[in-house]
Formats: sequence, structure tokens, C-alpha cells
Amino acid sequence: MSEKPAKQYLVISRGQWNKEASREEIQGAIDKFYVWLDRLVAEGKMQTGQRLAGEGKTVSKSRVTDGPYSEAKEVIGGFWFILADSLEEAAEIARGNPCLDYGLFYEIRPIESVRASAYAVTCETPRDRK
Repeated sequence: MSEKPAKQYLVISRGQWNKEASREEIQGAIDKFYVWLDRLVAEGKMQTGQRLAGEGKTVSKSRVTDGPYSEAKEVIGGFWFILADSLEEAAEIARGNPCLDYGLFYEIRPIESVRASAYAVTCETPRDRK
């Protein structure tokens, strides 16, 4: 009998490094992060993602503007994926990230397994239509 496959959760890395932390401390956290990530990938609990470049564009129907964000707290530094049975389990896995000690924080979002539909209530549905 096969086990139910784990769900996929997107982890979005946000924030900036603590100004008080030295480059050596930050590099130590980064080095520990990659050891942590590699271990969890090998255990089948994570999938790698990528760091994001600082430049970008924001596109709407009426315009294109520079920058993917407007405030420092909105900075998105990268992303990866956690494989877990629940959002709570995914959050617990993310809590082990050593970069949390140096100013970064993480947004964890379940990946929808179905295609978009105008008839389904989603995060894009206006509140007055829910």
C-alpha cells in the first residue's frame, strides 16, 4: 500500500539581515543554512529554490514600474519548497532555518493542486464575492 504523498509548500524568504550582525556572523548563518537545506533535501522534506536578484519590474494592465517591492520589509530574497503533510509541519520545518536568528523571516504558502477558476474562491477573489 502506498503512502499519501506530502503536499508542497512554497517558502518565501523575506526581510533583511540584522544591521548589528557582522558579515562573519551572517556568513556563518548562510553556511549553516546550506547544510540544513542539503540535509532536508536528502531526507525528501525540501526542494531547492533560488535566490532572487534585487532588480525587477512590477506589471499591471496600465503600467510597468521599476522594483518588485516598495518597502525594505517587503524584500523577497528567495524561495524554496517544503514537502510536508500539513501547513503546521511545514512551519515547524522552516523554524529550523538558521537565518531566522539574523533578521530574515519566512512566508509559507500551500501550493494549490488545481487550476484557477473564476468560480472558485481563492486569494484573488474580492472580499465582497466570497
